[in-house]
Formats: sequence, C-alpha cells, structure tokens
Amino acid sequence: MNKQLISVIIPCYNEEQNVETMYSTIKQIFEEINLYEHEIIFIDNNSTDSTLIILKNLASKDIRLKIIANARNFGHIRSPYYGLLQSRGDAVILLAADFQDPPEMIKTFLENWEKGYKIVIGVKNKSKENKIMFFLRKVFYRLISSISESEQIENFTGFGLYDKQFIDVIREFNDPYPYFRGQVSEYGFAKLEIPFVQPRREKGETKNNFYTLYDIAMLGFINHSKLPLRLSSFIGFGISSLSIFIAFGYFIYKLLFWDSFQIGIAPLVIGIFFFSGIQLFFLGIIGEYIGAIFTQVKKRPLVIEAERINFEEK
Repeated sequence: MNKQLISVIIPCYNEEQNVETMYSTIKQIFEEINLYEHEIIFIDNNSTDSTLIILKNLASKDIRLKIIANARNFGHIRSPYYGLLQSRGDAVILLAADFQDPPEMIKTFLENWEKGYKIVIGVKNKSKENKIMFFLRKVFYRLISSISESEQIENFTGFGLYDKQFIDVIREFNDPYPYFRGQVSEYGFAKLEIPFVQPRREKGETKNNFYTLYDIAMLGFINHSKLPLRLSSFIGFGISSLSIFIAFGYFIYKLLFWDSFQIGIAPLVIGIFFFSGIQLFFLGIIGEYIGAIFTQVKKRPLVIEAERINFEEK
C-alpha cells in the first residue's frame, strides 16, 4: 500500500541561521513517525543573505527537499500562499522558518488529520514574544472577529495542516492578494484548533514591522467586513445632524443676545480641524477598499519564480 504524501511548506526570507536546523528537524520527525512520504518545500522570498545557498546545498543531497526561489521579494502574504498552491501532498503543513511555529506539533496535526479533520491549526493562546506586540495582536484578532461577516479565528497566523481538498478549493479562486487566515474559517471545512505557547525567536531577527502588520490587518478588515464603509456613513450622518443642531443653537443664542454674544475664532478652528480629520480618516478607509479592487482587477500573478529545484518537470 502506497504511503500518503505530506507536503511541508516553509516560507523564508533571510533565515540563514534557521533553515538547515529546520530541515533536519522536520526530516527527523518524519523518520520517527515512519508512516508517510514527505516533501519539504522552502519558498525563498529573494533572500539577501546565504539562505538560498544553504538550501541548494541541502537539496543537492536530498531530492525530497524542494526549493522555489522568487525573482524578488513578493511579501509575507503572497509568497507563503503561492507555496501552498505548489504542493502535491494529500495534506499540507505550513509553518514559519524561525521555529516560532513549533515543528514538534506536526505529529499532533497528523494524528488529528487521521481522525477526519480536514484542517488542524495551531492557535497561540500565549506567547514569549514582546508582550506589547502580543497584546496588540490580540486586540486586532478580537476586533476583526467582532466586525467580520464570517467567523474568524483569534490568535491564528496560518500555522497548521490543510487537507488536499481544502487546497484544491483555494486553487480555484485565483486571488492575487489573499487573506489566507480568513479563508481557513470561511469555507466550512471541519477544523480543530490546538492551543500552544509561541516560543521566543532564538536566532535571527523578525521580518515583521509596523507596515507588514498594518498590511495584514487592513487586508483582514476589507476582505471580511463592510463595517468601516458603513461606519463612515453613520458617523457622517450623525455629525451632520449634530452640526445642524449646534448651528441652530448658535443662531437662536445670537438673536437673543445680539450685542453681548461673540462667537470667537476658537470654535471655527476646532470645527475645521475636527471635520478635516474625520474626512481624511474615512477617505483612507475608502482608499483601502479601492486599492483592494484595483489589485483584483490587475490579476497579476502571486509570485514570479527565478528558479525551482527538485521539482518534477511540468
């Protein structure tokens, strides 16, 4: 009887201190389980250090280690998603190269997959990372869960196992800038959430910064909620109504105390800056939605490959 194939997808960018250890760890895990065939796919996002050199050296000795080298850095959203679509396994496991997604959980994922769950994911209920960052992430997850039109998974980054049926479904959508975390909860497959404590990064530096975190946050909002757009309408209507009442009140007060009442410049200045701020904020919200539409319309590829190694010829 042929063994089932498990694909392990590992996105990486400037992870020269981690990729070799990660490869050895995953290889050892599958040797211990000894129930599946496996392929390990590193998708390198145009690293500027020696990450790709190390991977090529490893791949020359092990045909099960496969490499997709991107032509440039296509970002932390598109590159991992593209890697998932290149897998051919009966199940696909996605994890980060920095060991903050514990590889040892692969065994637990596979055990529960065998029980019938199509999606088995790791949810970090605690973290040893920066406490402020973890708090801000939790606030984001709860906020998007509260306003989303579909169920969202809190404290979930994409780390998990996905059955081939789920991967085949997302292949059909051809989304050029996908919000994968939302897709996992949106399409209705039987899933199991397994809590874990996220360890601290031991080697290398995190590639996340304010922009990348903001990018994923806004992508989640605009993909799964129309509330920001409707909120602009509600607030605009409310402020307009309030302004009319205030203006009417000033008018009556001026008629009653014509000689003694002086409106002054302060209310005008405060009002101008307040309304300008509100307008700019919601113009930004509308711009995010328009930008998302523009991205969809262009239909550009997720990733352009520079080369791939140890893949069978198409």
